Amino acid sequence: MGRLMDEPKRKLRVLCLHGFRTSASIFETQLRRWDKSVLDLLDLTFLDAPFPCSGKSDVEGIFPPPYYEWFQYNKTYTKFGGMEECMKYISDFMNTHGPFDGLMGFSQGAVLSAAFAGMQQRGLALMHHPPLRFLVLISGAMFKNEQLMKDCYSEQIKCPAVFLIGDNDWLKPMNEELLEVFENPLIVRHGAKHVVPRLGEEAVVSLRTFLMQSLEAKMQDLQSSGVKAEEVLPGEIEILPGLVQTAGAF
Repeated sequence: MGRLMDEPKRKLRVLCLHGFRTSASIFETQLRRWDKSVLDLLDLTFLDAPFPCSGKSDVEGIFPPPYYEWFQYNKTYTKFGGMEECMKYISDFMNTHGPFDGLMGFSQGAVLSAAFAGMQQRGLALMHHPPLRFLVLISGAMFKNEQLMKDCYSEQIKCPAVFLIGDNDWLKPMNEELLEVFENPLIVRHGAKHVVPRLGEEAVVSLRTFLMQSLEAKMQDLQSSGVKAEEVLPGEIEILPGLVQTAGAF
């Protein structure tokens, strides 16, 4: 389903990938705390992961079910279940419902967002989708599987990215490791734990400036192709159920 906001505006289309054992609607609720000046730049689509939660969710009692997960993994993050299905599921969605200007992910969703940027750069994913303009990565990490590391991180990732890193997040060391494979990432630090953080005044300015650069580049590209600014997609928020209903941590 979708929720119409206001009159058509120039916006960046963003696919939002939620965290482990949460949902599209939960991620949407978490992002609603962000400053309006940031959200007004974005046309957000929230997608449920393909696999229903296969264990206890950390958000039980805080947010209502159902909960979903993108893939399953072992303790060393070297073996995965459902990864091929997950990658195809997201790729098919982007090709069918896109194009999207960027990806925004929290936790397991941030892991996937970064991976897609790296694989697209090498011609291994999203071959039929326009190049991603940017990423917003909230508490991400790297895959530790040898083949996935080669596919995703063997080249410095050039896609512009902003990292939101929590000083008290248990994933902070892994997030710091991930940002090293990006070319000139923007880093926004906050004092929270493993959460989608509220944005302080400085963070709002940094993130808005980052997004405005992508939006200005998009508008220039559209104008070069003969598309008028007022014809750009209307601003709306969509929460879309999973395209695959199957039984199935960051």
